[in-house]
Amino acid sequence: MESIGVLMPIPMNSYLEQELQKRYNLFKLWTAPQKPQFIKEHADSIRAVVGNASAGADAELIEALPRLEIVSSFSVGVDKIDLAKCREKGIRVTNTPDVLTEDVADLAIGLILAVLRRLCESDRYVRSGKWKKGDYKLTTKFSGKTVGIIGLGRIGMAVAKRAEAFNCPICYYTRTEKSDMKYKYYPSVVELASNCQILVVACPLTEETRHIVNREVMNALGPKGVLINIGRGPHVDEPELVSALIEGRLGGAGLDVYEHEPEVPEELFGLENVVLLPHVGSATVETRKDMADLVLGNLEAHFSNKPLLTPLV
Repeated sequence: MESIGVLMPIPMNSYLEQELQKRYNLFKLWTAPQKPQFIKEHADSIRAVVGNASAGADAELIEALPRLEIVSSFSVGVDKIDLAKCREKGIRVTNTPDVLTEDVADLAIGLILAVLRRLCESDRYVRSGKWKKGDYKLTTKFSGKTVGIIGLGRIGMAVAKRAEAFNCPICYYTRTEKSDMKYKYYPSVVELASNCQILVVACPLTEETRHIVNREVMNALGPKGVLINIGRGPHVDEPELVSALIEGRLGGAGLDVYEHEPEVPEELFGLENVVLLPHVGSATVETRKDMADLVLGNLEAHFSNKPLLTPLV
């Protein structure tokens, strides 16, 4: 398969990169000074694109690669891939579901605890020597608080399972109620936010879910409510989030994703009721290797004319 050209738009994972180089003719787009020219020169060789949550395959790239057969995403989210264009041209699309579910759900619980118990601020309190001058202030309990989840797919369910271990009542919003679900359903995000103390965003990013958490939702969650986003940055109206936190209309936030990554609103940096992570939901050694192996497995299956492991298109 060494003659098969695979395009990687940005650096993602050293193990994945090394394995791709062993098996295919790997084109690293980020190393090219003139990217459009680079794509034009190698267009006839490229039969696969390996993308991720930050860079995938938009309509322009797909049109520029006449021999493209498959886009294999090193992520579960595929909002950076033009799925309609892929369907139109018969291009297969795969992602990496399941293998990252546990890590992302673990991180959601970690963010909840970090915000409510002020773990990051408490750590800084000790390191700065302030503890010698007096005890840190009281914080807020997690156990028993109602957790609302937007999106009850694999990750949403894993968050619910973990929150239940803290004796938290669970409620949720999805486009349609799940008939076999024991959790309380609310038909709108505003109703969900009005009836929970912690709101977790865990749905895929689509045009319908862009800014699904807006000013109205934040006001419904209220000055004692906490927003946790482990989905995608554009799920949340970021300027409204900044305003709600600064004005005290929202109690706190734990964020792993942002609207314009890696840019993060600087107004959030000084807020002790906000915990900021650099999009590391699945960033463990174990999970990233599993994700890479799934990308490699999908490519191998495709070019060997075998069924794809995790087909989307």
